[in-house]
Order: sequence, then C-alpha cells, then structure tokens
Amino acid sequence: MASITIDNVHKDYGALNVLKPFSLEIEDGEFVVLVGPSGCGKSTMLKILAGLEPASGGRVLLGDRDVTDVAPGGRDIAMVFQNYALYPHLTVAQNIGFGLRMRGMSKAQIERRVSDAAETLGVSHLLERKPKALSGGQRQRVALGRAIVREPQAFLMDEPLSNLDAKLRVQMRAEISALHNRLGVTTVYVTHDQIEAMTMADRVVLMRDGVIQQIASPDELFRSPTNLFAAGFIGSPGMNFVKAEIAGGRLSMLGTEIDIDRKRVDGRKNVIVGLRPEYMALGKTHEADFKIQPTLVESLGSEKYVYFQDPHHHASGGGDDDRSKGLIARISHSGVIAEDQELQLSFDPQNLSLFDPETEQAL
Repeated sequence: MASITIDNVHKDYGALNVLKPFSLEIEDGEFVVLVGPSGCGKSTMLKILAGLEPASGGRVLLGDRDVTDVAPGGRDIAMVFQNYALYPHLTVAQNIGFGLRMRGMSKAQIERRVSDAAETLGVSHLLERKPKALSGGQRQRVALGRAIVREPQAFLMDEPLSNLDAKLRVQMRAEISALHNRLGVTTVYVTHDQIEAMTMADRVVLMRDGVIQQIASPDELFRSPTNLFAAGFIGSPGMNFVKAEIAGGRLSMLGTEIDIDRKRVDGRKNVIVGLRPEYMALGKTHEADFKIQPTLVESLGSEKYVYFQDPHHHASGGGDDDRSKGLIARISHSGVIAEDQELQLSFDPQNLSLFDPETEQAL
C-alpha cells in the first residue's frame, strides 16, 4: 500500500485543455472519490494515474516513487472498469488469476490467492463458471477479485457500479466500502453519482470542466459548499437557491425577514441564499416561517417532496430537473399533504448558505 501524489498534472488534446493543473495528496489507505458531471475530467485523471493516458505536464508519485512515465504494468496499481472486462472464454477462477499467471507465479500460489479472494467476495461457488453464466453483480465481484489477488499498492475504480440496477448498486456500494475497510488499500474511485461519492468516500474531489471545485469530507461538502455549483450538485434533491435583498442588517426572502451578520455580507445589497430541502419543516418549528401553496407533492412513503414557488418568482431548485417546479421542501412523517392546501413552512436561519451573485462563491 502507498500514498498517491498528483502534482500539478494537466492534460491537453492539441489546443483543447480537458484537465486544468490538478494537485492532490491521497494518504495511504484513504478512499478518495472523484465526482462530477460527464466531461469534467475525472476519468481522464484516473487514466493518467493508471498510465493509460500520458499527462501533458506534472508528476504522479506512488509513495516516494515517480511513476509519471512508467508503463501501466510497472505501477503496481489494479484497475476495476465499468464494463467488468472479463475474458468470456475463461472460468471465474481463470479470470481472477489471469494477471498472476502473466507474472509467472506458481500454480499453488495462484490457487491460494484466487481461493482467498473468492471467499472474501462470496464467489467461491462460482469458480468453474464462465462470465456469461453470471449476473451483473457477480461479474463485478469477479472483476474486483481480479484486482484483489494482485495485492496492489492502490486500486483505481472507474464507475464500477454504473451498469447495475439500483438495488444492486446499493448492495455493491456497501460491499466495496466493507472491502476497503478490511483491506485498507488506497483507493481512487470515479463516479458521476453523488450518492456513491457521499456514502463511500473519506474525501470527495468535486470537479467541473477540468477544474477542482472543492476537496472535502462528505459532511463538509454537504454543510459548507464553496460555490453555487458545489451547493447544487451535492444533495438529493439539490439545494434551493433564492435571490434575497439586504437592508438595515435584515435579509428578505420568501416573504420573511431575518437578522444577518453584516460582516458576512460585507455591504452587499443582494445575495443568493441556499436552503436545503431537508432543512425546512412543517409548521412554525423554527425561527423563520412563511406560507406556501404547493404546486406538486411527491410521496416517497416515509417522506414527501413538496414543490412550491417563491411569491417573488426568484426561486429555482438546485438541480436542472427541479428548476421548472420551483423550490422543494423535503418533509418527513407529515401525514397527507394536499396540493390545494396552504402550508406553513419554517427553517433555522443558521442553516442558510450565502453566495455572491457575481462570483457565485460562498460568503
């Protein structure tokens, strides 16, 4: 096992700069997730770490060893791909042990490592089957087994769960996390799914257009986003954004006024306020309250998503799909909520995030 150092790495394809200078220190045994929308550069960074793509500049270190120009086979890094990349004509046991045979390891050593990996992943009963006889989840376990038997210094995982159905993704998320806790191998995991990032990572690296937006623990990323993009990307549903006015040390939003720390807004007359759907409650539970007329109520059983419009029409939800519906409140254990009834909602002003309308940076 080893730490990974990414030192000012960038990637250009001719005049197209797809990865801006990228620096990150990953500790030995840490589970780091690169997350962001498609085209943000996260998979490109993973390929550079694996040696599958050359960097246009910068260095990659594995422990104290500079591996920037080392071929993939010489890096002692194991990669798990989105499409499993299993050999269809080989059995599960042969697929798991393939890399060890290429290294010239003895048959007895290969059998021992394959047996140990298969037992760890719960696929011992499948060793004589071929990939076509396996389910998607079983194939992904075999792909993980092939990486484990190598006993590498680091794992690189490129959206390994994206081909699985929703229920199996939840199960495999838990299994990969448990596997990491057991093996303690440094892991870099790429996904576009913010739920995977938040549930699995020690630290999350949020990317956009080849640029790191924020590096933080999942809790910090949720509570203290550094800009509007981070605030809107993390959370499901995404954070609500409301344009608010400031006068006399009071912030006006959603038909209510709130005392505000003048130092925090630094003389601004307008800010964008971020309020997460789960921070709103029915009734006057918190200090700030306002009344709404729901435009849509979605029931998820134990909770409901209540959509409504800002009376000043300045509101939009954090996600693109939510903007047409306005703001969203995520209400738990509410009983029946009708779309034609007036509701009182409230929130704690301490939970508000404030952003500069011009720079979009957090205040």
